Amino acid sequence: MIAPIQTVPSASSTSTVKPGISADYETFLTMLTTQIRNQDPLNPMQASDFAAQLATFSNVEQSVRTNQLLEGMQGQFGLLAMSQMAGWVGQEARSATPVHWEGRPVTLSPNPAALADRAVLVVRNPQGQVLAREELPVSAEPYVWIGRDATGSDLPSGRYVLEVESYSGEEMLRSDPVEHYARIEEVRGGASGTTLVLRGGIEVPALQVTALRPGG
Repeated sequence: MIAPIQTVPSASSTSTVKPGISADYETFLTMLTTQIRNQDPLNPMQASDFAAQLATFSNVEQSVRTNQLLEGMQGQFGLLAMSQMAGWVGQEARSATPVHWEGRPVTLSPNPAALADRAVLVVRNPQGQVLAREELPVSAEPYVWIGRDATGSDLPSGRYVLEVESYSGEEMLRSDPVEHYARIEEVRGGASGTTLVLRGGIEVPALQVTALRPGG
């Protein structure tokens, strides 16, 4: 039963096997050969057991090849999606990201809670400090923010975090990030998907964009 085994190592010479898989295959054959050499002559490995081990490795090898093929396809799909989204550059995307303020009005899309009878826009700096609070219409209609602090003075250029607090009477129902429109400067692809770079270097996954409009 040992003689037929001598023909198996020739499988490792297949030129189409990639280096990583080939190395694993060589390791498998070495272990199998060692097992055969050290087996009990009175109780040798059964041909069915030998075939099962080869079949198991073959399945693993096929799975690795399939994963590599899928990874390659995923990369191609990513490039295709990115090329299709190149037309987004220059348009304005709506997303719940920090606002890059540079002295120009920003269109917000507040969405107060359905049961709210009062809405308040809260403006914070990146450190979380509250710089301003202003009443908003209890509506999902666009709202133009002009970048003022609590004293009515213009805020300096920079990033700000905007939230809308929804109230019913004196009770705050919830606090939510405010979506706003910002110009798309760049489209990037990566392992985690397509990312949009907005004005001011703010990044947002493309899947988190809820609306587009022509750049102003």
